[in-house]
Amino acid sequence: MKRLLRMLAVAGVIALMSTALFGCGQGGQEGQEGGENGGEEAKGQVELGYVEWDSEIASTNVVKKVLEDQGYEVKITAVDAGIMWTGIGNGDFDGIVAAWLPGTHGDYYEKVKGKVENLGPNLDGAKIGLAVPAYMDINSIDELNSIKDKLDGEIIGIEPGAGIMSATEKAIEVYNLDLDLKDSSTAAMTATLKSKIENEEAVVATEWTPHWPFAQWDLKYLEDPKKAFGGEEHIATIVRPGLKEEMPEVYKILDNFYWSPKDMETVMLNTQEGMTPAEAATQWIENNQDKVSKWVE
Repeated sequence: MKRLLRMLAVAGVIALMSTALFGCGQGGQEGQEGGENGGEEAKGQVELGYVEWDSEIASTNVVKKVLEDQGYEVKITAVDAGIMWTGIGNGDFDGIVAAWLPGTHGDYYEKVKGKVENLGPNLDGAKIGLAVPAYMDINSIDELNSIKDKLDGEIIGIEPGAGIMSATEKAIEVYNLDLDLKDSSTAAMTATLKSKIENEEAVVATEWTPHWPFAQWDLKYLEDPKKAFGGEEHIATIVRPGLKEEMPEVYKILDNFYWSPKDMETVMLNTQEGMTPAEAATQWIENNQDKVSKWVE
């Protein structure tokens, strides 16, 4: 009988130890949950829309990280330009930091400007146009017809629906170019540039500034004497009505967000060289706390 009691006692101790160990294991797992806020409840959810240009991938990921560091849960959604503008006009997005104005996205903005709030530029000195490698012996858009055979009759474009594609269609008409605009993607366009430049072949592509290819290769914009692409542009921040009242801190950060083309190109280059957009954004933020502190103060 005593032996049986001892056996039951030992079994009880083992059961208690197992429960304690199991409880510790569960507690450790729970401690890893919670994402950016280490388990704390987020202040709120924010959704940002953007066009999938390298420049806007950079800016949107930087803003995402800054908002997350302030305790918000942030979703970013890549869409075509038309959908981005329809989304912000309908209030599907809280904000966008990817509005190229007054030219590139001007038509889209006109359709929704009564439904949104324009917080002004987050980057000045933007530009769009047609670019060629510096080794090509032409300097103006109106010279393109003279080398159309070398170009295989093509201008290398990006995603259909992008504002720069509409502007290029206008340029083809204005300059009476005997060239076709080839739809592709930003990645495909830059891959074509890389291949052509490595072989010192003729190529003309839709380009914009800031964009990492200008830091990677010796490119030049073709002169645009007829102003088909307009003049210098800026990138603006647009938010939905009511954001200021509902999420004043988010509104303030988006309103304060402002950086330079060089800042943006740094993030883009790091991404191009192998970092994820989130990693490149995090590194830039860590190295530029003086600027970021002005956005969140």
